[in-house]
Amino acid sequence: MHSMEVTYCGGLRTKATHLKSGVELITDAPTDNNGKGESFSPTDLASCSLASCMMTIIGIMAQNHGFDMDGTKAEVTKVMSSDPRKIAEVRIRLVFPSDMEADEKRKTMIKRAAHTCPVALSLNEALRQTVSFVFNGNEEQ
Repeated sequence: MHSMEVTYCGGLRTKATHLKSGVELITDAPTDNNGKGESFSPTDLASCSLASCMMTIIGIMAQNHGFDMDGTKAEVTKVMSSDPRKIAEVRIRLVFPSDMEADEKRKTMIKRAAHTCPVALSLNEALRQTVSFVFNGNEEQ
């Protein structure tokens, strides 16, 4: 049995439904590709999925090691190439709360968790995944 359903609504728009929860999301083609750009594009979702997956895996690790990362934000930038039209790079800047303790051991664990999330490991190796981490206002690769 399938767990999601996607319906083409016309006008380069789709509606995806998560069948277990009934949650729906809309995609629109971007304005630079004949669309209205009124919602996430499919390539936006792919880029956001990478960031969401990284944060989820880091969150699981945080729970298992007894620290709180609530309020962490991911700033996501998608870079497209034109020939062929595809995502060339996803830039993610993970900004952790300033009050989160982050010694070298924890930073290493967080970085490893981010780079080994299922989405990161599933994407084509040609797609550049540029990730930076901000701990206590200091940015690291």
